[in-house]
Amino acid sequence: MRLDEVTVPGGRLRIATFGVGPRLIIAAHGITASLMAWRAVGEALPEGWSLVAVDLRGRGHSADVPGPYGLPRHAEDLDLVADHVGADETSVLTGHSMGAYVAALHGARRAYARVVLVDGGLPLPMPPGADPDAVLEATLGPAIARLSQTYPSVDDYVGFFQAHPAFAENWSPVVEEYVRYDATGPADAVRPRAQEDAVRQDGRWLLTGAEEIGRALEGVKSPLSLLRAPRGLLNQEVGMLPDDLAAQWRARLPELRDEVVEDCNHYTIVFDERCVRTVVDRLTAD
Repeated sequence: MRLDEVTVPGGRLRIATFGVGPRLIIAAHGITASLMAWRAVGEALPEGWSLVAVDLRGRGHSADVPGPYGLPRHAEDLDLVADHVGADETSVLTGHSMGAYVAALHGARRAYARVVLVDGGLPLPMPPGADPDAVLEATLGPAIARLSQTYPSVDDYVGFFQAHPAFAENWSPVVEEYVRYDATGPADAVRPRAQEDAVRQDGRWLLTGAEEIGRALEGVKSPLSLLRAPRGLLNQEVGMLPDDLAAQWRARLPELRDEVVEDCNHYTIVFDERCVRTVVDRLTAD
Protein backbone atom coordinates (compact mmCIF):
# COMPACT_ATOMS: atom_id res chain seq x y z
CA MET A 1 0.00 0.00 0.00
CA ARG A 2 1.50 3.31 -1.11
CA LEU A 3 0.10 6.53 0.39
CA ASP A 4 -0.20 9.92 -1.28
CA GLU A 5 -2.26 13.10 -1.00
CA VAL A 6 -4.38 15.03 -3.49
CA THR A 7 -5.11 18.74 -3.15
CA VAL A 8 -8.82 19.58 -3.21
CA PRO A 9 -10.75 22.72 -2.19
CA GLY A 10 -10.24 23.10 1.56
CA GLY A 11 -7.35 20.70 2.07
CA ARG A 12 -5.71 17.46 0.99
CA LEU A 13 -7.28 14.02 0.64
CA ARG A 14 -5.34 10.87 1.44
CA ILE A 15 -5.22 8.21 -1.25
CA ALA A 16 -3.73 4.72 -1.19
CA THR A 17 -2.60 2.63 -4.14
CA PHE A 18 -2.70 -1.16 -4.04
CA GLY A 19 -0.85 -3.07 -6.75
CA VAL A 20 1.70 -1.88 -9.29
CA GLY A 21 0.08 -2.55 -12.66
CA PRO A 22 -0.65 0.11 -15.30
CA ARG A 23 -4.42 -0.53 -15.46
CA LEU A 24 -6.09 1.68 -12.87
CA ILE A 25 -9.21 1.27 -10.73
CA ILE A 26 -10.53 4.35 -8.88
CA ALA A 27 -12.52 3.37 -5.78
CA ALA A 28 -14.80 5.31 -3.40
CA HIS A 29 -15.93 4.02 0.01
CA GLY A 30 -19.12 4.12 2.08
CA ILE A 31 -20.65 6.79 4.27
CA THR A 32 -18.77 6.08 7.53
CA ALA A 33 -15.92 4.06 6.01
CA SER A 34 -12.39 4.79 4.76
CA LEU A 35 -10.06 3.79 1.97
CA MET A 36 -9.23 0.63 3.94
CA ALA A 37 -12.63 -0.75 2.90
CA TRP A 38 -10.88 -1.51 -0.42
CA ARG A 39 -7.78 -3.24 0.93
CA ALA A 40 -9.02 -6.80 0.44
CA VAL A 41 -10.03 -6.01 -3.15
CA GLY A 42 -6.78 -4.14 -3.84
CA GLU A 43 -4.62 -6.97 -2.55
CA ALA A 44 -6.49 -9.58 -4.63
CA LEU A 45 -5.96 -7.86 -7.99
CA PRO A 46 -4.35 -9.81 -10.81
CA GLU A 47 -1.03 -8.78 -12.29
CA GLY A 48 -1.20 -5.65 -14.37
CA TRP A 49 -3.74 -3.81 -12.20
CA SER A 50 -3.65 -1.13 -9.50
CA LEU A 51 -6.45 0.21 -7.30
CA VAL A 52 -6.48 3.78 -6.01
CA ALA A 53 -8.73 4.23 -2.98
CA VAL A 54 -9.47 7.63 -1.44
CA ASP A 55 -10.37 8.78 2.06
CA LEU A 56 -13.32 11.02 1.16
CA ARG A 57 -13.49 14.41 2.86
CA GLY A 58 -14.67 14.11 6.46
CA ARG A 59 -13.50 10.48 6.73
CA GLY A 60 -10.36 8.50 7.50
CA HIS A 61 -7.19 10.57 7.28
CA SER A 62 -9.11 13.18 5.28
CA ALA A 63 -11.40 13.82 8.27
CA ASP A 64 -10.08 17.36 8.71
CA VAL A 65 -10.97 18.40 5.14
CA PRO A 66 -14.05 20.55 5.74
CA GLY A 67 -17.39 20.77 4.02
CA PRO A 68 -19.60 21.64 2.41
CA TYR A 69 -20.19 17.94 1.95
CA GLY A 70 -22.82 16.22 -0.19
CA LEU A 71 -22.30 13.60 -2.87
CA PRO A 72 -21.70 16.07 -5.74
CA ARG A 73 -18.77 17.51 -3.75
CA HIS A 74 -17.27 14.03 -3.36
CA ALA A 75 -17.74 13.44 -7.09
CA GLU A 76 -15.85 16.68 -7.79
CA ASP A 77 -13.08 15.53 -5.46
CA LEU A 78 -12.94 12.23 -7.35
CA ASP A 79 -12.35 14.22 -10.57
CA LEU A 80 -9.21 15.66 -8.98
CA VAL A 81 -8.10 12.23 -7.73
CA ALA A 82 -8.56 10.76 -11.22
CA ASP A 83 -6.54 13.61 -12.74
CA HIS A 84 -3.81 13.20 -10.11
CA VAL A 85 -3.28 9.50 -10.84
CA GLY A 86 -3.70 9.76 -14.61
CA ALA A 87 -6.94 7.84 -15.00
CA ASP A 88 -8.18 7.59 -18.58
CA GLU A 89 -10.75 5.74 -20.68
CA THR A 90 -8.91 2.44 -20.03
CA SER A 91 -9.38 2.84 -16.25
CA VAL A 92 -12.22 1.41 -14.18
CA LEU A 93 -14.42 3.27 -11.70
CA THR A 94 -16.06 1.65 -8.69
CA GLY A 95 -17.72 2.55 -5.42
CA HIS A 96 -19.17 0.67 -2.47
CA SER A 97 -22.35 1.75 -0.64
CA MET A 98 -22.41 5.58 -0.63
CA GLY A 99 -19.29 5.44 -2.77
CA ALA A 100 -21.35 3.80 -5.53
CA TYR A 101 -23.56 6.90 -5.68
CA VAL A 102 -20.47 9.09 -5.80
CA ALA A 103 -19.16 6.90 -8.61
CA ALA A 104 -22.43 7.31 -10.54
CA LEU A 105 -22.25 11.11 -10.28
CA HIS A 106 -18.57 11.16 -11.23
CA GLY A 107 -18.92 8.54 -13.97
CA ALA A 108 -21.69 10.50 -15.69
CA ARG A 109 -19.15 13.10 -16.78
CA ARG A 110 -15.98 11.08 -17.41
CA ALA A 111 -15.22 8.15 -19.70
CA TYR A 112 -14.11 4.87 -18.13
CA ALA A 113 -13.67 1.35 -19.46
CA ARG A 114 -16.54 0.42 -17.13
CA VAL A 115 -18.29 1.55 -13.95
CA VAL A 116 -18.98 -1.07 -11.28
CA LEU A 117 -21.41 -0.18 -8.47
CA VAL A 118 -21.03 -2.38 -5.38
CA ASP A 119 -24.19 -2.62 -3.24
CA GLY A 120 -25.16 0.96 -3.85
CA GLY A 121 -25.86 3.47 -6.59
CA LEU A 122 -29.61 2.94 -7.12
CA PRO A 123 -31.77 5.79 -5.78
CA LEU A 124 -33.42 4.82 -2.50
CA PRO A 125 -37.18 5.46 -2.56
CA MET A 126 -38.54 7.80 0.11
CA PRO A 127 -42.07 7.27 1.48
CA PRO A 128 -44.37 10.05 0.19
CA GLY A 129 -44.33 13.03 2.52
CA ALA A 130 -41.63 11.54 4.75
CA ASP A 131 -39.27 13.79 6.70
CA PRO A 132 -35.74 13.13 5.37
CA ASP A 133 -34.24 13.72 8.81
CA ALA A 134 -36.60 11.18 10.38
CA VAL A 135 -35.78 8.63 7.67
CA LEU A 136 -32.08 9.34 8.14
CA GLU A 137 -32.39 8.67 11.86
CA ALA A 138 -34.30 5.45 11.23
CA THR A 139 -31.79 4.13 8.71
CA LEU A 140 -28.42 5.51 9.81
CA GLY A 141 -29.20 6.34 13.44
CA PRO A 142 -27.04 3.57 14.98
CA ALA A 143 -24.10 4.39 12.71
CA ILE A 144 -24.37 8.10 13.47
CA ALA A 145 -24.63 7.42 17.21
CA ARG A 146 -21.36 5.49 17.04
CA LEU A 147 -19.60 8.59 15.72
CA SER A 148 -20.25 10.51 18.93
CA GLN A 149 -19.24 7.70 21.26
CA THR A 150 -15.82 7.13 22.77
CA TYR A 151 -14.19 3.86 23.75
CA PRO A 152 -11.70 3.11 26.56
CA SER A 153 -9.12 1.78 24.10
CA VAL A 154 -8.55 0.83 20.48
CA ASP A 155 -9.09 -2.79 21.48
CA ASP A 156 -12.52 -1.86 22.86
CA TYR A 157 -13.35 -0.15 19.58
CA VAL A 158 -12.27 -3.30 17.74
CA GLY A 159 -14.45 -5.32 20.13
CA PHE A 160 -17.48 -3.25 19.20
CA PHE A 161 -17.06 -4.28 15.57
CA GLN A 162 -16.33 -7.89 16.43
CA ALA A 163 -19.82 -8.04 17.94
CA HIS A 164 -21.45 -6.23 14.99
CA PRO A 165 -24.01 -8.51 13.28
CA ALA A 166 -22.33 -8.02 9.89
CA PHE A 167 -18.92 -9.11 11.20
CA ALA A 168 -19.63 -11.43 14.13
CA GLU A 169 -19.29 -14.54 11.96
CA ASN A 170 -17.06 -12.95 9.35
CA TRP A 171 -14.15 -11.50 11.33
CA SER A 172 -10.73 -11.47 9.64
CA PRO A 173 -7.38 -9.67 9.89
CA VAL A 174 -8.34 -7.35 7.02
CA VAL A 175 -11.52 -6.29 8.86
CA GLU A 176 -9.52 -5.64 12.02
CA GLU A 177 -7.03 -3.54 10.07
CA TYR A 178 -9.93 -1.56 8.61
CA VAL A 179 -11.29 -0.88 12.11
CA ARG A 180 -7.91 0.05 13.61
CA TYR A 181 -7.25 2.49 10.77
CA ASP A 182 -10.50 4.25 11.70
CA ALA A 183 -9.62 4.71 15.40
CA THR A 184 -8.40 8.09 16.61
CA GLY A 185 -8.30 10.26 19.74
CA PRO A 186 -6.62 9.89 23.15
CA ALA A 187 -5.72 6.38 24.32
CA ASP A 188 -8.56 6.42 26.87
CA ALA A 189 -11.17 8.11 24.64
CA VAL A 190 -10.94 6.45 21.24
CA ARG A 191 -13.49 7.45 18.61
CA PRO A 192 -14.06 6.90 14.88
CA ARG A 193 -12.46 9.30 12.42
CA ALA A 194 -15.60 10.02 10.38
CA GLN A 195 -17.10 13.43 11.11
CA GLU A 196 -20.73 13.32 12.20
CA ASP A 197 -21.64 16.46 10.26
CA ALA A 198 -20.24 14.95 7.06
CA VAL A 199 -22.23 11.76 7.54
CA ARG A 200 -25.44 13.65 8.28
CA GLN A 201 -25.09 15.98 5.28
CA ASP A 202 -24.21 13.13 2.93
CA GLY A 203 -26.96 10.90 4.30
CA ARG A 204 -29.56 13.60 3.86
CA TRP A 205 -28.39 14.31 0.32
CA LEU A 206 -28.59 10.59 -0.46
CA LEU A 207 -32.24 10.55 0.62
CA THR A 208 -33.26 13.73 -1.18
CA GLY A 209 -31.09 13.47 -4.32
CA ALA A 210 -32.87 10.55 -5.99
CA GLU A 211 -33.67 12.49 -9.18
CA GLU A 212 -30.08 13.70 -9.59
CA ILE A 213 -28.75 10.18 -9.01
CA GLY A 214 -31.21 8.80 -11.56
CA ARG A 215 -30.09 11.35 -14.15
CA ALA A 216 -26.47 10.48 -13.43
CA LEU A 217 -27.11 6.76 -13.94
CA GLU A 218 -28.77 7.54 -17.26
CA GLY A 219 -25.81 9.74 -18.17
CA VAL A 220 -23.13 7.10 -17.60
CA LYS A 221 -21.92 6.17 -21.09
CA SER A 222 -19.40 3.56 -19.91
CA PRO A 223 -20.55 -0.06 -19.49
CA LEU A 224 -22.40 -0.08 -16.17
CA SER A 225 -22.77 -3.00 -13.78
CA LEU A 226 -24.20 -3.52 -10.32
CA LEU A 227 -23.08 -6.09 -7.76
CA ARG A 228 -25.61 -6.61 -4.96
CA ALA A 229 -25.36 -8.32 -1.59
CA PRO A 230 -28.45 -10.39 -0.70
CA ARG A 231 -28.15 -9.45 3.01
CA GLY A 232 -28.12 -6.01 4.58
CA LEU A 233 -26.08 -3.77 6.86
CA LEU A 234 -26.94 -5.84 9.93
CA ASN A 235 -26.73 -9.16 8.06
CA GLN A 236 -30.52 -9.20 7.78
CA GLU A 237 -32.17 -11.21 5.03
CA VAL A 238 -33.22 -8.21 2.92
CA GLY A 239 -30.35 -6.44 1.22
CA MET A 240 -29.81 -2.73 0.84
CA LEU A 241 -30.90 -2.98 -2.81
CA PRO A 242 -33.75 -5.52 -2.93
CA ASP A 243 -34.77 -7.39 -6.06
CA ASP A 244 -37.81 -5.24 -6.83
CA LEU A 245 -35.76 -2.02 -6.77
CA ALA A 246 -33.13 -3.58 -9.02
CA ALA A 247 -35.83 -4.76 -11.42
CA GLN A 248 -37.17 -1.21 -11.75
CA TRP A 249 -33.74 0.06 -12.71
CA ARG A 250 -33.02 -2.78 -15.11
CA ALA A 251 -36.19 -1.76 -16.93
CA ARG A 252 -35.11 1.88 -16.96
CA LEU A 253 -31.47 1.09 -17.88
CA PRO A 254 -31.58 -1.90 -20.23
CA GLU A 255 -27.77 -1.98 -20.52
CA LEU A 256 -27.31 -2.30 -16.74
CA ARG A 257 -25.74 -5.62 -15.77
CA ASP A 258 -27.24 -6.62 -12.40
CA GLU A 259 -25.72 -9.47 -10.38
CA VAL A 260 -26.31 -10.79 -6.86
CA VAL A 261 -23.12 -11.99 -5.16
CA GLU A 262 -24.46 -14.93 -3.19
CA ASP A 263 -24.03 -15.30 0.58
CA CYS A 264 -22.62 -11.81 1.24
CA ASN A 265 -23.88 -8.96 3.36
CA HIS A 266 -23.46 -5.24 2.73
CA TYR A 267 -19.97 -5.25 4.27
CA THR A 268 -18.58 -8.68 3.51
CA ILE A 269 -19.05 -8.14 -0.21
CA VAL A 270 -15.77 -6.15 -0.03
CA PHE A 271 -14.14 -8.08 2.83
CA ASP A 272 -14.92 -11.79 2.56
CA GLU A 273 -12.37 -13.61 0.40
CA ARG A 274 -14.98 -15.45 -1.67
CA CYS A 275 -17.10 -12.33 -2.28
CA VAL A 276 -13.99 -10.28 -3.05
CA ARG A 277 -12.97 -12.74 -5.77
CA THR A 278 -16.21 -11.98 -7.60
CA VAL A 279 -15.76 -8.22 -7.19
CA VAL A 280 -12.20 -8.40 -8.48
CA ASP A 281 -13.23 -10.51 -11.45
CA ARG A 282 -15.93 -8.04 -12.46
CA LEU A 283 -13.58 -5.08 -12.07
CA THR A 284 -10.78 -6.57 -14.17
CA ALA A 285 -12.47 -8.83 -16.74
CA ASP A 286 -12.44 -7.14 -20.16
